[in-house]
Amino acid sequence: MRKLGMSIAALGLAAAGLVVPATAAQAATSAAATNHCNDIWPGRNGKVYAYDSTYCNGYLGSSAGDDSNWDSAGGGFEDAGDKASSVLNAGYTGSYDIVKFYYLANYSSGYNCLDANEFFVDKLSRNTFSNGENMDNNIRSHKWVDSCGRWMS
Repeated sequence: MRKLGMSIAALGLAAAGLVVPATAAQAATSAAATNHCNDIWPGRNGKVYAYDSTYCNGYLGSSAGDDSNWDSAGGGFEDAGDKASSVLNAGYTGSYDIVKFYYLANYSSGYNCLDANEFFVDKLSRNTFSNGENMDNNIRSHKWVDSCGRWMS
């Protein structure tokens, strides 16, 4: 009987050992996804970046200047309109270190801003433009500004 009890106890410990690594692996996967924006942080290089997926995955483009139309060539975000799900601000701190994102091309309709000290927004679906539209897959232009009345979280 004693051997049976020890076998059951050993089996229980083995089963617990199988559960713990699976849970730890799930936690590591989740942490890796949320930290990917941190992992790819380029340092202050004067650019704004946009990504097709959350957590800065699926590079769409980058720009050191303004871009009045994310669907046309020349501004850094060619064919990127209505695709961004995360953004990163690697702008230099000081003047014109805020990126103002717009709902429509040519800097019109609703807007929302990302300060250089915020670094990134890993999930745009948590934010809306000033016109009430959700920001996920809805950015069509951006410009660098000195001040803003609305901030992303």
